[in-house]
Amino acid sequence: MNDAPVPPEFKTAAPAGDPFPSTGGLLKTSAIVPEPMPDGASRAKAVASLRQIRTLPDHLVNQIAAGEVIERPAAALKELLENAVDGGARAIDIELAGGGATLIQVSDDGRGIEPEQLPLAIARHATSKIASFDDLESVASFGFRGEALASIASVARLAITSRTQRGHSAFRLKTEGGTSDAAEPVSARLGTTVTVAELFFNTPARRRFLKSESTEYAHCLDAVRRLGLARSDIALQLSHNNRAVLRWPVQAWPARVAAVLGDEWLAAATAVEADGGVLAVQGFVLKPNSAVPNRDAQHLFVNGRWVRDKVVLHAIRDALRDQMHGASAPAFVLKLTLDPRAVDVNVHPAKTEVRFRDSQAVHQFVRRAVERAMSGAAGSHATSADAPVAEGAASVSAAAQKLFGDRVAAAFARAADGAEAASRPYPTRPTAFDFGVAERATQYFFAPPEPAAASSVTARLPATENAPTLPAIEHPLGFALAQLHGVYILAQNSNGLILVDMHAAHERIVYEGLKAQAGAAMATQRLLIPSVVSASEKEVAAAETHRETLQQLGFEVSLGGPRSLTLRSVPTLLADAAPEALLHGVLAELDELGVSAAIESRRDELLSTMACHAAVRANRALTIAEMNALLREMEATERAGSCNHGRPTWYQLTLRELDALFMRGR
Repeated sequence: MNDAPVPPEFKTAAPAGDPFPSTGGLLKTSAIVPEPMPDGASRAKAVASLRQIRTLPDHLVNQIAAGEVIERPAAALKELLENAVDGGARAIDIELAGGGATLIQVSDDGRGIEPEQLPLAIARHATSKIASFDDLESVASFGFRGEALASIASVARLAITSRTQRGHSAFRLKTEGGTSDAAEPVSARLGTTVTVAELFFNTPARRRFLKSESTEYAHCLDAVRRLGLARSDIALQLSHNNRAVLRWPVQAWPARVAAVLGDEWLAAATAVEADGGVLAVQGFVLKPNSAVPNRDAQHLFVNGRWVRDKVVLHAIRDALRDQMHGASAPAFVLKLTLDPRAVDVNVHPAKTEVRFRDSQAVHQFVRRAVERAMSGAAGSHATSADAPVAEGAASVSAAAQKLFGDRVAAAFARAADGAEAASRPYPTRPTAFDFGVAERATQYFFAPPEPAAASSVTARLPATENAPTLPAIEHPLGFALAQLHGVYILAQNSNGLILVDMHAAHERIVYEGLKAQAGAAMATQRLLIPSVVSASEKEVAAAETHRETLQQLGFEVSLGGPRSLTLRSVPTLLADAAPEALLHGVLAELDELGVSAAIESRRDELLSTMACHAAVRANRALTIAEMNALLREMEATERAGSCNHGRPTWYQLTLRELDALFMRGR
């Protein structure tokens, strides 16, 4: 029987002669008689005693800090790994049990901790990383607050074993729930081993919030992978429940990316690299809509620290906005390096967020770097770096003239010029906007052929023995063979068969031409009658702060009142596209990110619609010459691997795949 006392509010009056008076009559009657509540004066006195300001004991402070920093085993593992890196480790061995809730042990070969420093290692706000405010302003290490080990020690059984280079023996310090013993000498190798056992053993409420062992282990594995991506110069070894899971030696960064995310992921990714002196970025961005594992991988490292940052994520999304299909998200692994004084890392308890001093500059830099990397022409991945598309432009044009005539030779020449322009870091664009480019492109590529030419080319495919010999030049998309159902172009290259969606391909070509004609300068149209736009105080403040940016985007805005703005000029191209609603969107982005791409995004949406209507339609019969001209333009057009809506424009069917279909060689 339960001996716990019965709560007073559930006691009942025991009648006379009750054989079980100790139960308060609970076994004889269901009538519950609550005790009288305290009067108002007593209750006020009790509340007042609770509201008195008092200093919390150290163990309670540490447990509160643990609630912010150590939310689960993976968070404790992250702190221990970062301490190992800060300690100069070149090899780290991780042992887990029970998903990290039972055991976390991190051993490294770093500099170690002096015996007299071990008690300070678990003291609150004791650190070797910073010593002054200037150090805090330019933090270059992972840790700097000096509270991680103290927080872990307050909610777990912790042991630190460390030996320095000049130490004759190692020393071990044990602590349980915040109470530590004196350090004692032990035998151990050079470096530090931190053992965390029974996490949250003294806070059962926190332990009940942990998920299953497999879930907690998955989070721990993510922490190890993030460190592996950040530091390929450190060897990592992980085991779980006495079973080896991974072993990564010191290796080149691309090899480490392949080891963490898979060879398929790296093969489907595009390298990104840009160095602006004070700001540099390098890494890989997965080609949109790639069917590979880890399609949702998003890893950003700012000065080596893994973080989530909405500014950089927005920049990447903006760079890929007309290449991703539907609601798909970008996948990337990027390292952003900048002056530590230009980024604040002390804005989140777990240090997983940062704040840039000039978020607009970071946004523009990352966006342009990703745009330039992802702007390769169709089939550009099939060519070597030593043989770009534009190489041998004269011979290409001559061969095209011999095979297809003057008209297509001009297309070859323009393709080479376009590829050369695409190779420039930041191509200059004309400022005049000419809506006739789509019409001219359509007329150029797909003017109705002469009847004789149409009958001779489309009536039948030329016999093999009578077919002209292809010129001895290599094109990524090869040369056209035929048209399939008026929708697809079949072409042959050195790797096998190319299938091209002619509408999607031409749509991208026209779209990029329209964007080039639109130019970077935003033409404005002054409103005949200024429009008064209702705005919140935050939007009014954003309009005042970013007045010059708004002018560059084509908006002339002045303060109309505490909660209103006066709109005098709007972008010419978007004059009929609800500029008031667009202004609200721009102000929201400026306030949140310090930069806005809403205008350019809306403009590109309009240009995309125009390109879709101007592009060649299905069931349009093309001559071989026109199909080859389209292929050459695809090779010279940026982002021609997908249409404006993110759908692929072409597909390579290799000879190996064709042989497999027909079981050749079996």
